[in-house]
Amino acid sequence: MRPQVVLSVEQALTMTYATLRFKHLGWRIIKLEPTPVPGRKSRGDPNRYIGRPTAGEDRHSYFVAPNLGKEAIAIDLKREEGQQLMKHLIQGLKVDVFCTNTMPARHTRLGIDYETLRKEKEDLIWCSISAMGLAYPDVPGYDPVLQALCGYMDLTGHADGPPLQCGPPLVDLKAGDEAFIQIILALMERQETGQGKQIDISMAQVAVSWLHTFLPMLELGSPPSELKRSGNEHRQFIPVNAYATKDGFIFLAIGSDAQWSRFVQQSMFASLGEERFTTNEGRRKDKQELHAAIAKITQNYTSEDVSKVLTLSAIPHSPITPIEKVADLPFVTSSALKTITPDGRSVRLPPPAVLTEYLKQQKKELPFAPAYGEHTEPLLTEIGLSQDEITSLQNRGIVA
Repeated sequence: MRPQVVLSVEQALTMTYATLRFKHLGWRIIKLEPTPVPGRKSRGDPNRYIGRPTAGEDRHSYFVAPNLGKEAIAIDLKREEGQQLMKHLIQGLKVDVFCTNTMPARHTRLGIDYETLRKEKEDLIWCSISAMGLAYPDVPGYDPVLQALCGYMDLTGHADGPPLQCGPPLVDLKAGDEAFIQIILALMERQETGQGKQIDISMAQVAVSWLHTFLPMLELGSPPSELKRSGNEHRQFIPVNAYATKDGFIFLAIGSDAQWSRFVQQSMFASLGEERFTTNEGRRKDKQELHAAIAKITQNYTSEDVSKVLTLSAIPHSPITPIEKVADLPFVTSSALKTITPDGRSVRLPPPAVLTEYLKQQKKELPFAPAYGEHTEPLLTEIGLSQDEITSLQNRGIVA
């Protein structure tokens, strides 16, 4: 598949992450942001101003990674002339994919709804991510709100504590991944049919789609209490938990009776080799006693000592890696991306899900995230506007 051109009316994370994945393939990504709002200091994507200042006033640390290598243009889509200019971009740049995570209730008013844009390019792939999809156009939503709505917070935290959200924004990222794959599928279909497609992604539906090990169990007789918050324990496989050591914690996960057998063959844990613990059901029946017994053993050893024993018995395990040390893990350093700030600093970035051929060719380096409106003039010039026309649009606030 040839590199595609994507025009995206995006902000925050979910669609911004989806289009970043296309950048990993070497596609051209154009980020369309609104013109400045009178009286408001910030301009464009609110995420530009989250985190530490990194490159000027409009590129803070939270914004950088999801916006690598993109072009940025600012157009006032609330005005008819701005909408016509966007249509000119779609035609002049031969845009293949249009994306947005704007609330659906605003689509028609901004001229970014599917029916309007398909008239400009019949084979356009159009994709929307919203809180609950096009059927619920007025519902706003952010990741933690969707985690609350869709049961995630009822599943996260300790049994005797309050509901908690997951650390990473799982719903944002899952919805972004779904947009990525659905757009790829639509482009494959277009190669055969020549037809465009409307893609409607509901963050709520995406979130609930991941509850395979919860909702069916309720349908098949498990009581809710068996599935709710359980701290670091696994609800079904025992023992899976974090255990204190002399110098920290170690997390181990035993997922089969065969692993348990190898576990108790090690002298460190041989005292646990009781008949009642030989099956997972037996271990689950007395899980609190078993968790306490394992913790009583591990607290007498360093994490490294426990890790050596678990490695000998091929038990999945890990110390609790501080977030500030994740970038130094060997498998991360070997696949991490990087970018260079405008003032010449090298910045380490998360690795892609898969290292693509394009990223290999780029030596795993992507251009820094664009400043607000950085490519407005070059893009308008590319579609044939003269400097006088561009200046006029700027003076009238149609573009920034």
